[in-house]
This record gives sequence, structure tokens and C-alpha cells, in this order.
Amino acid sequence: MNSGTESERRRRTVASLELGVLLALVGGFLDAYSFISLGGVFANAQTGNVVLFGVEAARGHWGAAVRHIPPILAFMIGVGVAETLRRPRVAAVVRWPARAALVLEILVLAAVGFLSSVVPQSVLVVVIAFVASVQVSTFRTLINWTYNTTMTTGNLRSAAQALYLVVADRDPEAARKARSFGTVILSFLVGGFAGGLLTLRIGACSIWICAAVLLLALGLFVVDEHREVWGRRLSMPRRPLTRRRR
Repeated sequence: MNSGTESERRRRTVASLELGVLLALVGGFLDAYSFISLGGVFANAQTGNVVLFGVEAARGHWGAAVRHIPPILAFMIGVGVAETLRRPRVAAVVRWPARAALVLEILVLAAVGFLSSVVPQSVLVVVIAFVASVQVSTFRTLINWTYNTTMTTGNLRSAAQALYLVVADRDPEAARKARSFGTVILSFLVGGFAGGLLTLRIGACSIWICAAVLLLALGLFVVDEHREVWGRRLSMPRRPLTRRRR
């Protein structure tokens, strides 16, 4: 398989709706998980942390306000890591940056489940904010459009804009966009519901469910790779059988 075809296949997988659904499930789950089990701090939505910092600072509760700064810094570091994975020199070593980002997230979230009873909550929030940042910085395209897998405000705007174009212009591409973003938003909502319910029911180890969902996301790359290989084999012309002369 030539490098151009392989690169195109990877882009299709990274931008697929199936992958977006799985990542949105994890995004919603992690926000609910961190808010419930880690002291009301958002690990994904840094807008929430910035606002809560301002609210606590206005009240003069500086100890509470400072708690919201480490996840913001960790999120920024995660963006740097994701950008580094795309640098030409690093990409030459790390052949599949998107898969590497998923593996990193899986390992970290699995470790959080094991260490949640012995590691301070403040450290866990920072770690989750870091991997959430790597995820949102690595996976930024849904089919042909920019989207977000760890927060939903921008996705809601895109869905509403597409719906308007469907009603006003009967635009078929806008209808496709509205359906795709609606699916991702619904997935984020389901992830938040599941994260809240399971965190309340089974506690900190519920984060392992996120790791399992990310394993499925990682499996999409393998499935698409084999699907591409078999598709090429089936499309190859068969050579006619010739009889051997005696």
C-alpha cells in the first residue's frame, strides 16, 4: 500500500463519525466523573474552571480559587504534547500520532482508576485534564468540519447553524452536518449521564469504562485498516486460469 493511500485512510478514520461518537462519550463521562468524584472541578471544560476561579476569587475564597488553576495549566501542557506529536521529526518516530494519543489516554485513565484511593484528588484532576487536552487537540475534525470531543458548546453552535441552513436553503450538506453534530452532542449527553450514574454507583473505578471505550476507538483504526486491505484485494482483477501443456 502506498503512503498516499495509507495517509488518506488514516485521515478518514480520525475524522469518522464512529470515532467522534466514542470520543464524545468519553468526553461527557470524564466531565461528570471529575465533577462528582474530584471535588466539583471540571477536568475537560476549562471554561468552567476559569469561571469558578473568578467566582471564588470574587468571594475572597482564594484557597478554593487556586484549585482551579492546575487543571488549566495541565490542559495547556496537553495541547503542547499533541502538537509535538505532529512535528515532522516526532512523526517520523511515532508513525501513528492519533493512535499514540489514544494509547496514552487509555494508560493514564486506567492508572487513575487504580490510584484514585491513594493519590490526592488535585493530582487526579490535573492528570485527567492533561489527557483530555491531548484528546481534544488530536481529534479536531468530524468528517469535514471542526468539532470538539470534550465539550459541547461549539458543537451546539455548529448544529444550530446547520439546522438553520436546512430550513432556509434546503441544503443537503447542511442536513448531513446537522445529523452528524446532533449524533455527537447526543453521545456527549449519554456519556455525561453514564458518567454521573456510574460514578455515584461504583465510585472512582468507573473511569475504567472510559478506558474500555477508548480501546474500542483504537480498534476502529485496526478495523478500517483490514477493511481497506480486503477491499483492495477484492478489487484486483483475477488472472485467468491456464492449462499446463503436457
